[in-house]
Amino acid sequence: MRSVVEWVALTNGQMWRVFRVIFAKPIDAELVLDIDLLALNAKNHNDLESLYLLTRESMLKSGLYAYHDHLQATNKFYLAAVMLSDAVLDTVRRELRRVSDAKIELDELREALKQEVIKREVIEGEKADGARKKVAKAAGKMLRIRKSKDDAEEDAADATSVVVAQSASRPRKEDAL
Repeated sequence: MRSVVEWVALTNGQMWRVFRVIFAKPIDAELVLDIDLLALNAKNHNDLESLYLLTRESMLKSGLYAYHDHLQATNKFYLAAVMLSDAVLDTVRRELRRVSDAKIELDELREALKQEVIKREVIEGEKADGARKKVAKAAGKMLRIRKSKDDAEEDAADATSVVVAQSASRPRKEDAL
């Protein structure tokens, strides 16, 4: 059986660096955690949380995965991709309409954000493309979930109307008497 190593910890005793191995071509590694044990403050909550991520208990509870997901969700590439998504742009456009009477198209707003607000480095390149794909995939998943929920509600409404129609077409005992 072949096992895959997803995490690598490098240390000299004082400095601890934890990397997540990315199996792509070429193989890459992403720094997830960087701790200097001599600089830790036992009263600092963030330092204690970082140290906890190196414990066996954290490993068993997938603490590093959760921490990595949190870092990804708040990194500049994912934030830029979310900001440029149609759902967020639609909300921004609504808010701008509330402030002024100007009618702004989504594409015009997207271009203004790209050119004037968001740094170029976070919307171009491999990491930006990966973040954009992940955001689009999540948005598509949410649309499929909503569609299946709406279909289920329609089916339930149809079933209810059929039951009501059947009960209305049956003769009641009181009518027969």
